[in-house]
Amino acid sequence: MSVRALWLTWRAAWLEARSNRRSFWFQVMVMIVNDIVWVIFWALLFHRVGDIRGWGFDQIVLLFSVLTTAGGIVLGLLNNVRRIGELASTGGLDAVLALPSSPLLTLLTRRVETVNVGDLFFGIGLFLVLGDPTPTRFAIFVFGVFCATLVLSGFLILMGSASFLVSRNEASELGFHAILLFANYPVDIFTGYTRFFLYGVVPAGFVSTVPAQLIGDFSPAWAAALVAVAIGVSALGWAAFTLGLRRYTSGAVWTAA
Repeated sequence: MSVRALWLTWRAAWLEARSNRRSFWFQVMVMIVNDIVWVIFWALLFHRVGDIRGWGFDQIVLLFSVLTTAGGIVLGLLNNVRRIGELASTGGLDAVLALPSSPLLTLLTRRVETVNVGDLFFGIGLFLVLGDPTPTRFAIFVFGVFCATLVLSGFLILMGSASFLVSRNEASELGFHAILLFANYPVDIFTGYTRFFLYGVVPAGFVSTVPAQLIGDFSPAWAAALVAVAIGVSALGWAAFTLGLRRYTSGAVWTAA
C-alpha cells in the first residue's frame, strides 16, 4: 500500500472541493449555522426542564463536540464511506481495483464533501469555546474523536458492504440514518432493550455518549471498552468489504467508458 498515493488522492479531492472558495465557505457556514441551531435547541430545553437523567447542557456540548468532529472527518473528508453501498451495487468500484494501494482506503480518500467539513470546524470550535478545554480534556477529546471516527466509519463500511450480497443500497442508507439519529442523543435517556440496541447493535453510544462521558469523567474501563469497540467495528467493516469485493470482482457491472 502506497501511503503517498493515498495522500495525493485525498489531496486532489480536497483541492477539488476547495476549487470554488466562495462556494466552499458558503457550504461550510450553512452547516455551522445548522449545528448552532441544534445546540441552541438543547440549551433552551435544559433551561426549561433541567437535567435529563444526569445529562445537562455542559454534557450535551461535549457530546456534540465529539459527534460533529467525528462526523466531519468521516462524512466530510472521507465522504465515500457513505457511498460504498451505492458504488458496490452499480459497478462504481471498478476505478479503484487496478490501483496499487488498498481499494478501500483509495475509495475513501477519493471524495471530500464540502458541507460536512463544516461539522468538523464546528465540533472543534464548540469544544474550544464551551467545552472547558484543558490539556488533559483536549487529549481525551482527541482520543474520543479518533475512536468515534473508527466506530462510525467501520459501521458505515459494514452496512455498505451488504450491497455486495443483495445488490441494493437500502441497508447502507438505513444504517447511516440510524446511527446518526441515535448518536444525537445521550444513550442514558433510553432504557431497557433500546439502550442495549444502541450499544450492541447500532453502536451509536460509542460514537458520542461514551467519548463525551470520558471527557467529563474519565474511566479507564470505559476507555478500554471504547478502544475495543472501535477496533472491532472497524475490523468488521474492513473484513466485510474485503469479502464482498471478491464477490464484486466475479460479477461486476461493467459500463461503457
